[in-house]
Amino acid sequence: MATNTQTTADTEVLLDDWQAGVVGGIAGAAVMAVLVSVMNAAVLNGAIPGLYGLSGGIAGWTVHLSHGAVLGVVFAALVRSIGRGSTGRTVGLGIAWGAVTWVGLAALVMPLWLRAVGFPQAPPFPNFAVPSLLWHVVYGGVLGVAYAVLR
Repeated sequence: MATNTQTTADTEVLLDDWQAGVVGGIAGAAVMAVLVSVMNAAVLNGAIPGLYGLSGGIAGWTVHLSHGAVLGVVFAALVRSIGRGSTGRTVGLGIAWGAVTWVGLAALVMPLWLRAVGFPQAPPFPNFAVPSLLWHVVYGGVLGVAYAVLR
């Protein structure tokens, strides 16, 4: 007499906070980079890699995705410290994080950093460019969605 046993396995993959931040940050930065490439390719080809004395699209993508990953981990730490809530709340926090990174990093730090390294096309200080706000809000929105799904 034979017996059959059925087993089920949970295949859901949940990442640690920091891992979800890395993956979400890279996803957000990739979507943002596509927008930047379409709207103002010089930023991704020149200014972003220029922060490190580099140039070109591959360097720009590499630097940009790396920044996205690091900022995703910072986002994860902030979300963890204030407490996770609903998906909508996490996405809203991501959008707010995108706006904060725009003000702090893109508008204030980047122009000064580019001038400090002698980048010839450094933007004015401060550089509150509206397209850049859009890009950073999209970054934050994708980061928030990805983080919420992966956690």
